[in-house]
Amino acid sequence: MCGIVAMFSQHGSISAELLQKATRSLRHRGPDGQRYWIAPDYRVGLGHARLSIIDLTTGDQPIANEDETLRIIVNGEFYGYEAIQKELEQAGHRLRTRSDSEIALHLYEDLGAHCLHRLRGEFAIVLWDSVNRTMFAARDRFGIKPLFYALHEGTLYLASEVKALFAAGVPARWDAESVYQSGGIGGHQMRTLFDGIYQVPPGHYMIASDKHVQLSQYWDFNYPKTNDVRPQRSDAEYAEEFRHAFEEAVRIRLRADVPVGCYLSGGIDSCAVLGLAARHHQGPVRAFTLTFDRPEYNEAEIAKEMAAKAQAEFFPIPIQQDDLADAFTDAILQSETLCVNAHGVAKYLLSRAVRKAGYKVVLTGEGSDEILGGYLHFRRDMVVNNGNGTKPNVAATVRQSVALSRNGNGRELDGVRRLLGFVPGWMETSFALSAKMHAVLSGEFLESYAGHDGFRSFFNDIDVAGQLAGREPLNQSLYLWAKTRLPNYLLVLLGDRMEMGHSVEGRVPFLDHHVVEVMRSQPVTQKIRATTQKYVLRESARDVITETAYRRPKHPFLSPPATLNPQGRLSVLMQDMLRGPVLASMPFFDQKKIVSMLDSLHTTDENSRVANDQVLMMVLSACVLQDGFRLST
Repeated sequence: MCGIVAMFSQHGSISAELLQKATRSLRHRGPDGQRYWIAPDYRVGLGHARLSIIDLTTGDQPIANEDETLRIIVNGEFYGYEAIQKELEQAGHRLRTRSDSEIALHLYEDLGAHCLHRLRGEFAIVLWDSVNRTMFAARDRFGIKPLFYALHEGTLYLASEVKALFAAGVPARWDAESVYQSGGIGGHQMRTLFDGIYQVPPGHYMIASDKHVQLSQYWDFNYPKTNDVRPQRSDAEYAEEFRHAFEEAVRIRLRADVPVGCYLSGGIDSCAVLGLAARHHQGPVRAFTLTFDRPEYNEAEIAKEMAAKAQAEFFPIPIQQDDLADAFTDAILQSETLCVNAHGVAKYLLSRAVRKAGYKVVLTGEGSDEILGGYLHFRRDMVVNNGNGTKPNVAATVRQSVALSRNGNGRELDGVRRLLGFVPGWMETSFALSAKMHAVLSGEFLESYAGHDGFRSFFNDIDVAGQLAGREPLNQSLYLWAKTRLPNYLLVLLGDRMEMGHSVEGRVPFLDHHVVEVMRSQPVTQKIRATTQKYVLRESARDVITETAYRRPKHPFLSPPATLNPQGRLSVLMQDMLRGPVLASMPFFDQKKIVSMLDSLHTTDENSRVANDQVLMMVLSACVLQDGFRLST
């Protein structure tokens, strides 16, 4: 994994100094060297900050093709690249490196944008085609790797992180509408928190020329319709199919020229990854586990049991809440987003410890909940709207448990219901959080968005007829989650940004598109069976995980809320920042309301403090971004 920067001026020259400054701002993503290329006419520039993982000797970028008419920069990994290298060489291509990144260059040379269908992995790429004066940029199917862009004063800027765009000269300003919508839909497919800065959506590519910029989609989930005729198979056959695809995804992600470890929690996802990795790894796998000082958040014993079964080297990393306070600012500036819990900070500290232990690559369990329906709200969607494979008494139990877990005022989401015929459970929960967030916004700011419907603007970019209509409600809910929460929050705060903040590459076998396409084709009852979630994963991986992991229900990865430890440094940081001048300088929030919430914490019960902690963390992270990036409005 690396950091990439590109500039393409439609009229004048680009600045070599700013290109280098932007690339240097990504040094944490690529500490092993920064390189640049600028076109002879100074209209185009490419920058690359390298983290050396495959081909440590000759893999520097940008890489040019044989006649130097194409140049590419890549952030990510392509799996199965050796076979494609042989294929390219047999077709007459001369490879300059043995790096996996170079295959994308020559595949584009032969296939143009259709090369993306040959690429398997996590990636963001930018390629300059000098003959056609075209810049080609693309992002992997699920948004595992970030890619942002901005058009400013006649120049197109692209980069792995927003801070690099700021360093290149793009103005640092809040997008007020995105702030207003924070906590709601979970983020737009293209918009960010920052004015004029967008992201290439997952599964899309960009073509930019002197006269236009165009985004096109090359992959989507394409869940089957409920009336599609499919052959019925046994549970054992479905489990075997999933196991084959998933084990291959784990195996190919062990390929590296540096040591590969695993992140391990007490959940079935990381346990399954470790269990399968141990079957294909030479020698014991090192398993890195976060431990917390509050027992209800600590999964160390479950993880230790799993490590013993896999004959892995158990490597616990103790984290206290004061550690979260010390790293909070750095982690939020690295994430460039708002958080509802300090779990991202904990992941940031985990990655720091992994890097200090001498590891650059880890396998993680992210993505499993998104393809297998692992969260409680997905079980609600299955039960309330499908009922497939669910007994009546179980359905009643799930409805009751979800009702008890909800917060908010119960306001109907009529627009979503009219469009889909139901409201996904996660949208109801998100709407409740949004309502709590709106309760601390300033009256003037709220008034400026009176009557605004964030769901409508989101759905305007969703192919409802082509991707949702006629599908199982559970699959519709999974689809929408994968367009919002997955790339905009989970793969940021629990994925790429927290890992690459310490030059660690996270590989996610659950989001191998071959695995996803297998799961897409299987009945929803392989995802959720009665009260059992991720059914097919449990059955297919049972031989490589502990009985504890097999039977354990979903526990979201969370760190202890700051509001539960009023004397801790994280709580003190929250109190000081939210009562201080940074928050007062921001036009979005009503500081008096926030101070009132802070003052009432000691009189409320634990459940109320935990609920308020989400809102306070979002405001705190906004203050960190304001102070760190000096954002204007």
